[in-house]
Amino acid sequence: MTVLVKYGAGNIGSVTNALARLGEEAVLTSDPEVIRKADRVIFPGVGEASSAYEDLKRLGLTDVLRELRQPFLGICLGMQLMSSSSEEGPTDCLGIFPFGVKRFPAGCDKIPHMGWNTVRIRPNPLFEGLSGDQWAYFVHSYYFPADASVTVGLTNYDGIGFSAVVNTNNFFGCQFHPEKSSVFGETILRNFLKLGREDFR
Repeated sequence: MTVLVKYGAGNIGSVTNALARLGEEAVLTSDPEVIRKADRVIFPGVGEASSAYEDLKRLGLTDVLRELRQPFLGICLGMQLMSSSSEEGPTDCLGIFPFGVKRFPAGCDKIPHMGWNTVRIRPNPLFEGLSGDQWAYFVHSYYFPADASVTVGLTNYDGIGFSAVVNTNNFFGCQFHPEKSSVFGETILRNFLKLGREDFR
């Protein structure tokens, strides 16, 4: 069973539809016990970080998400909320990754960073069957800094290199929208659906 975390942030519909195209009927829930028992968990999000994190606290989900041992995929805001903190608010976040999310500086060409951009990938279970640079669709004003220990997909925007995909143990994050990123995004979701708890023991 694949669970989509319901916590007030947007983007649920497009992710649900993308999974359905792959033959996966995801369960949308904020119930901690259902989330704990899931085979894999997807944490989507479009919105503002501080209010989204307050929603997670209100629902009693912060510790639940941190402690999961099954495959977990954060998307866009969901990935940013996996950081230690965000300048959007500012706010504390889940602390799964020990790095703070930053806002693109005012001198950038355009904020938000919106549209197609390349992702330089490193070997990772999400990228099985892929090689070379890939194209992904981004919409974001805040970014997860690049770090060699967790960054498995790197993108550059106006001279700033940032994490497009991160991974530590069972936790994965995509800054872009895989459900809107054509073959690259579909491959990521397909590969994620192949993962199970047994891959992270």
